[in-house]
Amino acid sequence: MHLGVTSAFSDDVAIDLGTANTLVYVAGRGIIIDEPSVVAVRAHRGVREILAVGRKAKALIGRAPESLEIVRPLRDGVIADFVATEEMLRQFIKRTKSMLGFRRPRILICVPAGATPVERRAVYDTAMSLGARKVYLIAEPVAASLGAGLPIEEPGGAMVVDIGGGTTDIAVLSGGIIISARTLRCAGHAMDEAIVRYVRRTHQLLIGEASAERIKVEAGTAQASVNGRAAEVHIRGRDLRKGVAKSVVLTPKDVAEALSEPIETIADFVQRTLEELPPDILSDITRRGINLTGGGALLDKIDVALTRRVGVKFHVQRNPMQCVVKGSAAVLAGLSEHAHLLMRP
Repeated sequence: MHLGVTSAFSDDVAIDLGTANTLVYVAGRGIIIDEPSVVAVRAHRGVREILAVGRKAKALIGRAPESLEIVRPLRDGVIADFVATEEMLRQFIKRTKSMLGFRRPRILICVPAGATPVERRAVYDTAMSLGARKVYLIAEPVAASLGAGLPIEEPGGAMVVDIGGGTTDIAVLSGGIIISARTLRCAGHAMDEAIVRYVRRTHQLLIGEASAERIKVEAGTAQASVNGRAAEVHIRGRDLRKGVAKSVVLTPKDVAEALSEPIETIADFVQRTLEELPPDILSDITRRGINLTGGGALLDKIDVALTRRVGVKFHVQRNPMQCVVKGSAAVLAGLSEHAHLLMRP
């Protein structure tokens, strides 16, 4: 995504700092970082040493020696480990600097719509510590609305549901004004946890986070049907009764059953938001439908499942995982006209 000649020579950086993945956009170059928000840490004599970040760190999950800790520095979309987050971002930004050689950049970072002032300040301070010239914050679903190309400046309501790794965020905008923006701490990781619980309950098998995520990706569906996904996934774990390794096979029907609880929770969250909207805005959204963005939007038939539960049509946006960072880039390219959409640190 390129934003024109003016931005091509600027030092602007947009960051979608997500619980599961971090995307970094540099003006004039597009998205140059798209990696897991994971850090490998080794503690030695009371000192923590960062050994790897991103893709390299995630590859160590389940394979790292006891002396190595695999950390997800963000939880529910906000910083849980300040040192690990700062070093992860520092290494990502360093890559952009080595590529472009720019000076102190302006950085815009996305945060959950429901982030508290303390959580927003933590993100702001972390970005400033990286040497930013100026730091701006924007709510993830607001950025997603822009990145999805929704007509948010026009009269009439537009609604986006951004399902990330740690949070599901909703934004409703009309005439360039944010009508509603809120956060639910139930999203992709909650789906992984639901799969772990299901396998444990139905097969007495203990599996890890990486295995649950693979099940979701390979055989995951929000609604099993006769003509739906036919993929089966073979999963190996520890038999809780015998303490030995055991393999089982899961079908899309199994995964749909496992994911029913978090999907129902997200549907209830959307329904409550709709019930609190002004009648005219609700009428617009009912007519236009609700837009899905974020990695969770890639789950097979999630639009169908949510439409059935909520009673309003859901639409999965193109390249849903990139909507937030692309919307952030659009804000940086036109700060004067989008300043009213920014959040206070």
